[in-house]
Amino acid sequence: MNLSVVIIGLLGGLGLFLYGMKLMGDGLENFAGDNMKVFFEKITSNPIKGVITGAIITAIIQSSSATTVMVVGFVNAGLMNLYQAAGVIMGANIGTTITTQIIAFNMTGIIPAFIALGASMTLFSKKEKVKEMGNIILGFGILFMGMELMKETMAPLAQSDFFGKMIISLKGNIALGILVGMIMTAVIQSSSASTGILVALSATGTLPIEVAIPILFGNNIGTCVTALISSVGTQKTAKKAALIHLFFNLMGTIIFIPFIPFLKDIVIKLDANNVERQIANAHTIFNIVNTIIMIPFINYLVILVNKIIPGDDEIETFGTKYIDERLLETPIIAIGQATQEIVRMAEKAKENLTLAMQSFERSDEDLIKQVYENEKLINLLENEITIFLVKLSNKDTSEEQKNIVTSMFHVVNDIERIGDHCKNLVDLSSEKIQKRLIFTEEGMKELKHMYECTMDALTISLSSFKENNIQKAQNILIIEENIDRLEKEYREAHIRRLNRGACTAREGAVFLDMISNFERIGDHSTNIAESIINR
Repeated sequence: MNLSVVIIGLLGGLGLFLYGMKLMGDGLENFAGDNMKVFFEKITSNPIKGVITGAIITAIIQSSSATTVMVVGFVNAGLMNLYQAAGVIMGANIGTTITTQIIAFNMTGIIPAFIALGASMTLFSKKEKVKEMGNIILGFGILFMGMELMKETMAPLAQSDFFGKMIISLKGNIALGILVGMIMTAVIQSSSASTGILVALSATGTLPIEVAIPILFGNNIGTCVTALISSVGTQKTAKKAALIHLFFNLMGTIIFIPFIPFLKDIVIKLDANNVERQIANAHTIFNIVNTIIMIPFINYLVILVNKIIPGDDEIETFGTKYIDERLLETPIIAIGQATQEIVRMAEKAKENLTLAMQSFERSDEDLIKQVYENEKLINLLENEITIFLVKLSNKDTSEEQKNIVTSMFHVVNDIERIGDHCKNLVDLSSEKIQKRLIFTEEGMKELKHMYECTMDALTISLSSFKENNIQKAQNILIIEENIDRLEKEYREAHIRRLNRGACTAREGAVFLDMISNFERIGDHSTNIAESIINR
């Protein structure tokens, strides 16, 4: 037996397996589309719903590690509490068993058909949904091609004395078996892939089920490494979520160790002659039963991690709130979170518009200071959101999602410009206070009316963006025409006041700058609405 040939073949098969799993997962994720967001939105304090959500999401994205990393991101962003996160993490372990069940089937004869059909749909179809379905089928075929390559590569191991002795050393040594599984998964960073290697190895006839079960347990513990690494640099609550994942798998393994002989008997009765199916069934039974046992103890898991990592996170008031790089693992969720962060940024800009007008009317310097503080946050959010969107745009997404992300770049830029114009308005308020400028009643009414129309435009544009509502977005075009008309009309009215001496040139310059900034805010509001229409 040539060891180098076996290693190269194993790595090649593993590479195909992982690529096929990713292609299939991305295809399923894009095909599911907005339904992914719906699943997460249904998470409540009910742990059963959390478990179901975790199982469905993991079945779609084909990775419990990715789901858990995403949960750490949600917890870090303050969108999920530890109680909810625990349920989703438990469900993720059930979801990942679906991959194992799939790969345990013998698909050798139809693999070429899957690859041919999937490639044809991906390459020749013009419909986005058909392409995504093609990716799912193609990924499915490549995944099984990788499995077959691993099986063929490891077939010579059956005649290897060294390998036979190594397997014998694992028999009855549960702790060593668990350690092997942990190391395998920690290195590969995928419990599905390490379980796939076990299934491929069992096809050679050299891996008995009593040796495979402890390794399976170790695989479940090893997959926690990804989430633990992901939690580095996060807030305390996110670290606690990663610890819950570890303790859940660790405690489940400890509970199951005495029952390994019983588990072995069950899976042999279910399928006496197929070790591949026995491994898949053992994996499924372990994770489902472990979840059922641990659900009533979620509160105690939360108490335990709170003891280990005491204290709560300090509430961060300055910086991003909804986006987290861990969410990029699932682009459809990341898009939803980016939308919320952009809306938050827009609400700050809208608040500044209100404060700017109030500061002008009341000559209030405290309101001016508040606008300057908000403007700092708006600029910070603009920078952080743009960085997040750049990373999101590099992810594998559907054409519709690419269009949404592209429009978001423009919206963020327009909101930042609205913030700049609000700052210009309070600069004018400051000038009014310092120079003790007095405006006519007619002039103040015109400014107030212009402000109200501008606020209507901004409110409607933000609402259309938040709801992705094209009909609302189209309504803003009429308001924008009215703002342009008012700007011209009030400019002419101001000139008439100057001519009759009702106001001075100093007040006049401030007045003209005010209505000009309102008009520009109206333009940027229209740009936001048009980005929705153009999607």
